[in-house]
Order: sequence, then C-alpha cells, then structure tokens
Amino acid sequence: MFDYAQLAALSLVLRHGSFEAAAAQLGVTPSAVSQRIRALEERLGAPLVRRGPPATATPLGARLARHAEDVALMERDLLEGEGAAPTARPVLRIAVTADSLAVWVLPALAAFEDTLFDLVIDDQDHSADWLRKGEVQGAVTSHGGTIAGCDCHPLGRFRYIACATPAFRDRWFDSGVTAQTLAAAPALIFNAKDGLQGEWARRAMGQGVPLAGHMIASAEGFVAAARLSMGWGMIPKALAADDLLSGRLVPLLPDAPLDVALYWQVGRLPGATLPRLTRTIRAAARDVLIG
Repeated sequence: MFDYAQLAALSLVLRHGSFEAAAAQLGVTPSAVSQRIRALEERLGAPLVRRGPPATATPLGARLARHAEDVALMERDLLEGEGAAPTARPVLRIAVTADSLAVWVLPALAAFEDTLFDLVIDDQDHSADWLRKGEVQGAVTSHGGTIAGCDCHPLGRFRYIACATPAFRDRWFDSGVTAQTLAAAPALIFNAKDGLQGEWARRAMGQGVPLAGHMIASAEGFVAAARLSMGWGMIPKALAADDLLSGRLVPLLPDAPLDVALYWQVGRLPGATLPRLTRTIRAAARDVLIG
C-alpha cells in the first residue's frame, strides 16, 4: 500500500512546481515535504521529481500524482454519495487543445465549482498521448481509436477557415492561391506540432506544400497576428466569425474549410464526477461543433 500523505505531497509539489508552495498548502515545512517524497522514491527505487526550479515530474512521478488525484476524486464521490460532509476539492487533470479551450471548453469547466482543474494544453493530434502515459484523466483529441482503460465519445467537427486580411491576400495571392504562392507567403503556426496549415494546403492543392511562418503559441495572439497582416492561418470559424463578417479577415478559398473531428477520451474511474464532466463536455461541444 502507498503512503497517501507521501502521494499528496508529491501531487502538490508537481502541481505548484515547488516544495515551498506544497509545504504551505499542507501546513508543514519544505523539509518535511522533501522527506516524504524522498521516502517514496527510496521505496520505489526510482526518482519521481526533477528538482527544478520548477519541480517537474519524471514519467513515474506523473503517473503516481495522477493516481493520487484519482484516489482523492473517488473518496470525495464516495463520501458525498453517503451524504457525508464534502472533503477538499479534487483536482482533475485533462488535456485540451488551445483552440477548444478558447472557444468552448471553459464554459463546461466553469460548471464545476467544487473541482480544481489542471489543464494540459496540447495539439489535438497529440493530446491522447497524455492519456496513454497515464498523466491525465481525460483529453479532447482527434484520436478516435481505442485507448486502454478509456471510453471514447465523438464530439463533432471543429471547423477552421484559412484566413488573412484583404491586404495580405492582395500582396501575397494577387495571382491566386497556388502551391507556389502558399510556399512564398508567411504562414501563422501555433507551434511545432501544429499541422493544420500544412494539412489544409495539402488538401486544397492536392500536394504537400512546404510552409514557412511565424510560431505563435497563443490562440488570441494567433488571431491578432492575422489581423495585423503578419501571415495567413487556420482560425476556428467561431473565433473568426466577426472578422469575416466585417471583412477584416477574408478566407483564402471560401469553399475550402478544414473540419477536424474531435473526441472526448476519458478514463473509466468509479464515481460520479467524471461521468458528469463527460455529459457537460459533450453538451458544450454540441453548441459549437458540427455534428
């Protein structure tokens, strides 16, 4: 059996990134927190924390922290089901895309006033990896296949539009949107994992197109850069709607949106909280995504 005081210390250190912050929340000294984690590491014969700053998890440490959060969640659900007084708020760690977070996920999470969230922001093509590693309890992902220990719920299709300002379009695509002009024009790219611009160009042109552009890892900054004519990029239709209506942004090819199918993959954990979260996530997605 694990010592759950040790697991709680591990979870707090990794959540806050420091032994001092974990100690303040537990009401003990940083030395006591360090001793708890060291005792757990010695028992398991493996490091659990990379002592930063900030303190970060080893793969085993991340899985153990997730286990501690699962146990706290199950205990809370059990006690509330028996009418007992509520315990400390549990932490749900889920992986979501930046675009989904900006457009529709936050209203779903806001309904859980009795729960804390630790959000991992990752590309929809990679967010399922966090579930496979056992580091999150749920993920919004483009992966609809089977993940061991998880249930998969289709959410709908998230529509993106290849957008730019009229001035950018006229400068870079005055001769039309072709593989050559796309390769020459600066693109907007969220990060190294972002394949949306390349996928849209491949589908629209019928061939792969080498793209170069600005890396802007912020959903709001991405749209702002498009408005400033820094480049063209794939913007969620829900975020671009007002700009498209006003003419501040225009689609590069009006009849060529890119639809990305999204799924909610969630661990099979006993209790009421994760099923309630699943219902809320699915309801929020229905209001925005294309069925």
